[in-house]
Amino acid sequence: MINVQGKQPCYEYDVIVVGSGIAGMFAAIKAARFARVCLVTKDAPYHTNTWLAQGGIAAAIGENDSPKEHMEDTLLAGGGLCKPEAVKVMVEEGPQRIKELLEMSMPFERVDGRLAMTREGAHSKNRIVYAGGDATGRILHETLKKNLFSNRAIDVREYTFVTDLVTADGAVIGVRTLTGEVYFAGSVILATGGLGRVFSCTTNPAVATGDGVAMAYRAGAEVADMEFIQFHPTVFQSPQGDIILISEAVRGEGALLRNCHGKRFMPEYHEMAELGPRDVVSRAIVDQMKKDGSSFVYLDITFKDPVFLAKRFPTICSMTREHGLDPAEDWLPVMPAAHYAVGGVQTGLFGETNLTGLYACGEVACTGVHGANRLASNSLLESLVFAERVVRQIEKSGKALFGSLQQRNGTFQHKSKSISLQSDFARKQQDELRSLMFSNAGILRGEKGLLGVRRFIRQQDFLPEALPEDRPTWELKNLFLVAGLIVNSALLRTESRGCHYRVDYPQPNEAWRLRHLCTSVK
Repeated sequence: MINVQGKQPCYEYDVIVVGSGIAGMFAAIKAARFARVCLVTKDAPYHTNTWLAQGGIAAAIGENDSPKEHMEDTLLAGGGLCKPEAVKVMVEEGPQRIKELLEMSMPFERVDGRLAMTREGAHSKNRIVYAGGDATGRILHETLKKNLFSNRAIDVREYTFVTDLVTADGAVIGVRTLTGEVYFAGSVILATGGLGRVFSCTTNPAVATGDGVAMAYRAGAEVADMEFIQFHPTVFQSPQGDIILISEAVRGEGALLRNCHGKRFMPEYHEMAELGPRDVVSRAIVDQMKKDGSSFVYLDITFKDPVFLAKRFPTICSMTREHGLDPAEDWLPVMPAAHYAVGGVQTGLFGETNLTGLYACGEVACTGVHGANRLASNSLLESLVFAERVVRQIEKSGKALFGSLQQRNGTFQHKSKSISLQSDFARKQQDELRSLMFSNAGILRGEKGLLGVRRFIRQQDFLPEALPEDRPTWELKNLFLVAGLIVNSALLRTESRGCHYRVDYPQPNEAWRLRHLCTSVK
């Protein structure tokens, strides 16, 4: 620790990782082989999307599968917007990352001694490895956490909210925390996860407020493809408001979608029926709900053996039974919810951004792998592959701190006005934003609704230049920023592609194919 002229304490590391999901933990473990690492997370380490992931990790490791076939499925799901070179990297390096997880004692499910593999929507093969039935994310997080906390080269700072990146001469040289502490490093890796809390109905935990995208944007990093927000088709919402994700693997095991009259409808919308791409299934459900005046459709897997269901989906069965429904006996009422941010901080093939010293991996990054619509269970694989590539690049390029302490001193002084909003006002503003975003910038979008959301965002003109004094106000500031990026991107892309659907431009436009939007909040 270093004290600079009576200011807040400063710390120095070789590599700082912001975020404690799969991407952040894997990157920290890898970097600790050659560097002094600090992993910073704003809450408890398990408050991540990784912990909640149910399905598994897609990888071409089966005898009748290949990276080429995995790539073809990914490109097809991506609606013509994937970057083929990034997809190629992911599918070819993915099997090696699975092998490394096994070496870390990750207990993937096995059948007769071989890795069990299941199938999810838009995959042509059974290639998804999983653990604990439907608890892959939790078990994966626990496995990585053991390796993380046992490594003496890694300092873990829990409940430490990073508010901004520290820059000097166009380079990122560290991070600033809510309490005013500054952590300097030769390289900063953003692995802050998603931004699902910008929508009122989401599978994301409360911490997913888009902090990484927001701080990167404020520092001058390029942000791309923000219009592409993937909604998960099947979420159970209890009368108490609890959101329970019903994994796509349930449909992979044969579950059927039925409307409120009990009629199966997905064959009318896609040749793969319930296993169609997530954007197609989500829009089909919304269409059925509108036709029937209902707030849900049903997911039916009651024809499966109860013993099989209890073993294959223990988490889902346990959570739904707490609310009086048994998947073995009852049709589950489900609806779509915001699930995954396809866009984010734009990176190259090694997670590098346009700012020297700044890297990004995981959901916060936009590698180009997912295109316009993420293929199921590719997210965890992408996190592993590009976290490793980020660290490989840092090791190759060097990890020296930027400049001397004297040169860095004074680069992190705030000039904005400090504010702290009353909790009731902050909560009201957040609730209104999230509701507007879900209704007008969610599964179905149109110019009128998007412009209405933008007007509401611009009315909060005090937020962009404000310096919050507490976490709720910072999160509100970040949510409004990422909402503006999403809305402006959605307004600019005058077509429908992947999980971006404009009711006023319902067809893909060839002129937009392969175009990636780098937008602003202006």
